[in-house]
Amino acid sequence: MDTSYPREDYLPAPTHKREPSPTAPVSPPPRDHLVWSVFNTIYMNFCCLGFVALAFSIKARDQKVAGDVEAARHFSSKARCYNALATAGSVVLPLLLAALVITGVIHLSKLAQESVGFFTYQFSPSNDEDK
Repeated sequence: MDTSYPREDYLPAPTHKREPSPTAPVSPPPRDHLVWSVFNTIYMNFCCLGFVALAFSIKARDQKVAGDVEAARHFSSKARCYNALATAGSVVLPLLLAALVITGVIHLSKLAQESVGFFTYQFSPSNDEDK
């Protein structure tokens, strides 16, 4: 059972060509962002936003095939938004975590340098002071 969508090269050629009307601008079909959604789902699945984007991408593709361009644009817009959020969250959060670790290490090293005097305090007088 073939469940793939029919391609244009397999469709019969039209018997006559219609010229697009000059008053109605032809807009390209909306993008479904399916590859980006799959990438976010597999590699950078931050709070399952990649999976949500994948669901909207599939809905956008289905609506585009069905011919409902407005619904396809709506779902495509949502898929793009969720993909952007997933990508930004997956890139920004590790960078923020790395910055916090680096600043923590710097702060601890400064604190250790300042407290060297406390740890080198001698409780008993040294032999040099007795002479």
